[in-house]
Amino acid sequence: MANITHIISDLHLAHDRSDLLLLFEHYMKEIAPKSDQLFVLGDLFELWLGDDCLQANNPNHQMYLNVVDLLKDYSNKTKSLFFTHGNRDFLLGKEFEKQTGGKLLDEPFFVELANQRVALMHGDTLCTDDVAYQELRTMVRDKKWQQEFLAVPMEKRMEIAAGFKEQSKQAQRSKTAEIMDVNQQAVIDFFKANAIECLIHGHTHRQATHDFEVNGESVQRIVLSDWRAQGFYLSISNGLITENYFSA
Repeated sequence: MANITHIISDLHLAHDRSDLLLLFEHYMKEIAPKSDQLFVLGDLFELWLGDDCLQANNPNHQMYLNVVDLLKDYSNKTKSLFFTHGNRDFLLGKEFEKQTGGKLLDEPFFVELANQRVALMHGDTLCTDDVAYQELRTMVRDKKWQQEFLAVPMEKRMEIAAGFKEQSKQAQRSKTAEIMDVNQQAVIDFFKANAIECLIHGHTHRQATHDFEVNGESVQRIVLSDWRAQGFYLSISNGLITENYFSA
């Protein structure tokens, strides 16, 4: 079993966010090497329109290559690297795995951490009150839809993605904060169905640790922070879970 585990999510790396790219470089070079395994729970990128993002015909391919190289440096040091899909990078595929040396996980992913049975996920499936989002998610996660989308030229994919993003912005203006957060009953049902003691996820950008009871047992839901002026990672070592913010 790995001695030190790091968990991150919601970095939203993009070519026009040099601040986030510098944070990521600092983390991968100075902080991540202190861990034995790293889980990235979705939305590593603000946008990933297919593994051909790494090809030269993508206008931002150099940014993607730089990120991939940093991840590959980590896995080359015989460290374990894992990813889940997020709502912004659900098209990460086998070429991304190959280039980074990491592994894409099905979610939820169950693992023993801090002497507990823990579930890891991006977290968007728990936002059940946001019906419109769940309908969109069902559509874009469909394998047939993905195959058809990936067959479209990259330039057209970028146009379609921009349209989705604008629709999402407009929709969010009319949604309450509660609708865009996880549904507590969905969380409780998930704990009951999977007999876990801890759930760790991202997506909502509402970093917090929630302690409550399910069937008379104490359980914990840990929400990861997105990266903004500071980066964030969860560290698990010697049975302890710590929340860590850092600057470049």
